[in-house]
Amino acid sequence: MQTRRAILDAAGRLLVQGGYAAMTMQAVAAEAGVALDTVYTAVGRKPVLVRLLIETAISGTEEATPGPERQYVRDIRAATTAREKLAIYATAISVIHQRLAPIVRALRDAAAQDKELEALWKEVAERRARNMRLFAKDLLATGEVRPELTTERTSDVLWSMNAPEFYMLLVDERGWTPEEFATWLADAWARLLLAA
Repeated sequence: MQTRRAILDAAGRLLVQGGYAAMTMQAVAAEAGVALDTVYTAVGRKPVLVRLLIETAISGTEEATPGPERQYVRDIRAATTAREKLAIYATAISVIHQRLAPIVRALRDAAAQDKELEALWKEVAERRARNMRLFAKDLLATGEVRPELTTERTSDVLWSMNAPEFYMLLVDERGWTPEEFATWLADAWARLLLAA
């Protein structure tokens, strides 16, 4: 487990510092202080390693964690008001994107030229969309969402604003703190989605 963690840490550093092209398997092995065969045995090929970097950044753990098992998802489901659910999720997004946004930034351009990466991005985006449909249904069940908003429209608003790219615009490019982003996002979602 310690070796796998060292490999993931090394790969993440190389990816963020030099981009996808610089994150060769040989470079990962050298950075992690292990043999090349160990990298392949512990994590697999480069696309698998990239997937692991994304999944562990999202989950915040050493392993990919399914959405329903994440603590913030359990907290959202336990919350009784839509405003509370949105605040919990906005805070979670801010924490997740502190880990995920640098990876997204490094992979954004590479995905346009690598079919496996492009497919991975589409898969992650579609999974986010499915999760937001579930979240939207949970919000609508509170009876607090504006009556003219459908599940699809609500989930689209959530999906677009929970994207790492949206976070990067405000935090990386405009200099907001992650805490400011979380507070603003919860308020923006409440204003956009909830009935007065």
